Amino acid sequence: MNNLLYVSILCCFSFFAKAQNTTIVSENQEPVSYATISFGNGNGLFADDAGQFFFTKALYKDIDSLYISAIGFNNLKIATQNLPSRIEMKTSINKLQEVFLSKPRGKFKIEKIKPTVHEDYYKCWLPTIESEIAVYFPNNSTKTQRISSLQIPIKVEAKDWDKRKRKTAKKRPFSTLFKVNFYKNKNGLPGDVLTYDNVVFIANEKSEKIIELDVTAHDIYVPKNGLFVSLQVLGYTDEKGKLLPNKKYQEIKTKRGIVKVSTTFRPLLPFTNEILEKRTYVKRIFLDKGQWVLFDKKNIEKSNLLLAGLNNYGLGLNIEVYKED
Repeated sequence: MNNLLYVSILCCFSFFAKAQNTTIVSENQEPVSYATISFGNGNGLFADDAGQFFFTKALYKDIDSLYISAIGFNNLKIATQNLPSRIEMKTSINKLQEVFLSKPRGKFKIEKIKPTVHEDYYKCWLPTIESEIAVYFPNNSTKTQRISSLQIPIKVEAKDWDKRKRKTAKKRPFSTLFKVNFYKNKNGLPGDVLTYDNVVFIANEKSEKIIELDVTAHDIYVPKNGLFVSLQVLGYTDEKGKLLPNKKYQEIKTKRGIVKVSTTFRPLLPFTNEILEKRTYVKRIFLDKGQWVLFDKKNIEKSNLLLAGLNNYGLGLNIEVYKED
């Protein structure tokens, strides 16, 4: 880790040392990993793998209530005044239906949906904490299918990297934690989750253009009407992969007052016009009750990607297709 990054992380921790360190747990006192903490004003943050998050009035002066949610738990509202060091969430009714208890018998073959990747910075989505991107995959088979791995296209470097002397310029280090969610198809939009497991991965400056993520252990079977696979940025991590409590938006002074702009995170996600059907959906996690919309000009205003005809994120899948004995 270079000195600049080390100093930044040190400053971050020294500031948050004065913050309220709160842990979210379940009824059996297990940590609720990566819970969503919304401020109710279009901003928010996430708990880390240990269920911890940092909140301070010095940083979030105008926030008097927190709205906490996590997959498999009832939503919770709590005041920021005298915020407790431990918050317990109650388990919600289990809506997941176990379709398969074990791997089906018989032979299988791997079918691949290839990812789409490119090097054009201007044709990429800049990930922010407030956004989640989901890609729809139809089920075109009558046979049992299980997802074995994801092929996740990314772009690591900034827009001016091609102007540098690559032999002498060092790549700027970063480490970003992503969460992957799997959703049922509910009337053409992402619906209930297919697993309560926390599926996460880290991307950094050394990552390949396509990250292959093995998800076999999570037993994600493709429903008859297809499924959605989403990517959600949780934030930057330290060198050990621990989620950092960094600020998720910047305050910019304008003639109309202070405007809060979401922080963007590397790596970028390359979009494409090579996929004919529109199958990418987005939502703003802390706004509009997290409603999903198709990534389309009718739903999204002032998008340079859409103006360029780039409607889809080219996520790839490897799928096990089973044949009966």
